[in-house]
Amino acid sequence: QEKQLLDAQEMPLASRETETLCHEEPETGNPYLEDALLRSYLKAHLPPQVLEEVNRDLERFGHRLLTQVKPLGWECELSPPVLRQYAVWLYCVPPCLTQDAFDPPACLSLSPSRLYQAVKLYLFSSFSGGFNCPLAMTDGAAKVIESLGMPGPLKTAFGHLTSRDPERFWTSGQWMTERRGGSDVAGGTETVARKQPDGTYLLHGFKWFTSAADSDVALTLARIADAEGQVKQVCGVVQPGGTAGVGLSLFFLRVRDEAGKLNNIQVQRLKDKLGTRQMATAELWLQGAKAELISAEGRGVSAIAGMLNVTRIHNVIGAVASMRRMLSLSREYARRRVAFGRLLKDHPLHMQTLARMEVQTRGACLLLLEIARLLGLAETKLASEQDQLLLRLLVPVAKLYTGKQASAVALEAMESFGGQGYMEDTGLPALVRDSLVLSIWEGTTNVLALDVLRSLSKSRGQGLAAFLSTVQKKTEKASSSPELEAAVQQTREAAGSLSRFTQAAASRGALTMELAARDFSYSLARIYSGALLIEHAARPGASPADISAAQRWCQQELCPVATGLESSSYEAREALLDTALVYEGSPAHGSRL
Repeated sequence: QEKQLLDAQEMPLASRETETLCHEEPETGNPYLEDALLRSYLKAHLPPQVLEEVNRDLERFGHRLLTQVKPLGWECELSPPVLRQYAVWLYCVPPCLTQDAFDPPACLSLSPSRLYQAVKLYLFSSFSGGFNCPLAMTDGAAKVIESLGMPGPLKTAFGHLTSRDPERFWTSGQWMTERRGGSDVAGGTETVARKQPDGTYLLHGFKWFTSAADSDVALTLARIADAEGQVKQVCGVVQPGGTAGVGLSLFFLRVRDEAGKLNNIQVQRLKDKLGTRQMATAELWLQGAKAELISAEGRGVSAIAGMLNVTRIHNVIGAVASMRRMLSLSREYARRRVAFGRLLKDHPLHMQTLARMEVQTRGACLLLLEIARLLGLAETKLASEQDQLLLRLLVPVAKLYTGKQASAVALEAMESFGGQGYMEDTGLPALVRDSLVLSIWEGTTNVLALDVLRSLSKSRGQGLAAFLSTVQKKTEKASSSPELEAAVQQTREAAGSLSRFTQAAASRGALTMELAARDFSYSLARIYSGALLIEHAARPGASPADISAAQRWCQQELCPVATGLESSSYEAREALLDTALVYEGSPAHGSRL
């Protein structure tokens, strides 16, 4: 026995019978078949004959994601784009998903096709190797061109941007941010456009942050100069989160000419980003890049309003997809990992943690599907006035709230793996890093919270009225359900508190609303998501999990802005104390900031 013990100690670790200590990799299955909420939502909202075809298509698509797209996406993570200075360009090979990716079944009418597209993007996003970002900007660019009536040569571009033929398909970049950075493009745009005899323009300037820099085409903003070189100052509309878009016009440009030569564009460097490293983001010099003016002169910011809606919805899709992917991995790991003599799934506290993540993911998913449904109605001219008001309000609300949810769920999910979650070769850190950008892209939380206030102000109260009446309507079926009665009461009480807040804040001035903007937007998101969860749980055939998710969501503080008002958090004195708290001990303390 002693000899056997000594021999065992001398054996290499890999040869000993300790392999049970190794962690087994979680293997998720078909993402569509394993998404109970998504499947039940589609069953409730699609006619039976349409649902049958959609189910077949999505099951096939989910299989393709696992077998073909997932390896390509991981390859993009392992081999990010590089800049070869001698060629003055960058090279990236993203996973090209065409043909069936966004092609709705023939039996699906135009209105639900937006919903169907959102579903496919949601399934695709976490496996896409960053390709979901150029797809978002391509969708946005097509939306802009369509809204402008597809003038002249843009008809050809629109055909490429919406093509399902991989040989013809183009992606579009969005080159708005310059050296001053931020959402205030009006205050930071220095690029100048000079008109040429043939009616085109040459652009000169520096684009500090160009997403999907290796795209085929791009939309960008610039100021038009006259024959004397003076920049025209033409007043535009208010930029979300910024100032008036003075003198900015929207341009369309090809990145390369027919011979493949760059359009007088020089790459200064690729951005060294925390996440989304699979996608080429660059600093570009435009040195006489040939472009076409596609907006009215000085109305560039107004022209991209529709694009912002689309790209923000894509951001929501990415956020919800990230949450679902991380949670899917966590729950599978809990079925395989043994700790303290039991599988993780048999530890009640661990399962409670995962269940809380599941509730957040379900609320976010239903909010996404709701705004996709509303967008489909709006684009097919089937939306009522109330639908349009809701869409305008809910898009920034959903974007800001799901962006925050995604990073919180990603971090919690990574922690559920223990030390393994911190290891790069598991792929989990990459998923976490990629999730962190979702609260920044397409407007930060504060920028979008102020946009929510502008939306309500512009609608003269009609937006909030539409919101409150819809919440009331969505909870009606559940009001007589004993299991959902408490959730309905909590949601309606929160809606009432929200209404009373707006009435009280209206008499206190603009500062109160600005200080409350973030909490106000969170309240909108929580109340509306609660109503959606209740509506889903009240349908015939709802599962116990559906009911539990609605109950648990509504047990949280649904209207934090009412609590903030009661505690005087939005008073002018509190704003002064905010500054004092932040700068105490700094060189700026006591100075005029």
